[in-house]
Amino acid sequence: MEVNDKMQSGYVYLRTKPMGRAFRPGFAPELTPKQMLELGVFGGKYMTDSREEFPASWFKRAKLSSDRARASLNYFGVNASQPLVEWRRKGWIHPEDPRGWFQWYCRYYCGRRSQDDLRQIARWRAVRRHVAQLKKHCKHRDLNCRRRQRQALLHWAYDSRKI
Repeated sequence: MEVNDKMQSGYVYLRTKPMGRAFRPGFAPELTPKQMLELGVFGGKYMTDSREEFPASWFKRAKLSSDRARASLNYFGVNASQPLVEWRRKGWIHPEDPRGWFQWYCRYYCGRRSQDDLRQIARWRAVRRHVAQLKKHCKHRDLNCRRRQRQALLHWAYDSRKI
């Protein structure tokens, strides 16, 4: 067991599983947090103030923006995110992970397990419906078809470049 005490917020958690392993059955993200950051997600504005919590290797080739989200940094060059204020309004934010699903996923990937795991995994599964829509409406690997939907899938660790 490893305690993470690097948080600026003062939040401390236990890492009880090995990094990148021992995921719940049925939870099989196609992309690691490092791969997501390198591809370009969330306009590059995600995690810019909490880098010390996660492995430095995740940020070596990450596409980040120091001042604001930039759609041009996203893999598909489009904005596919709602503002954090909207996520809070809808009740999607858990107090331990104030930045939402991706923060939860990064911590889960690093070995933390929490009471919010089942809810977040259910949300991840629900996003899969967008994979079916891409398969129905787009030619295989036509990366110009439904770019916003493809970008949103990247935000949820689905590799929409393969669809």
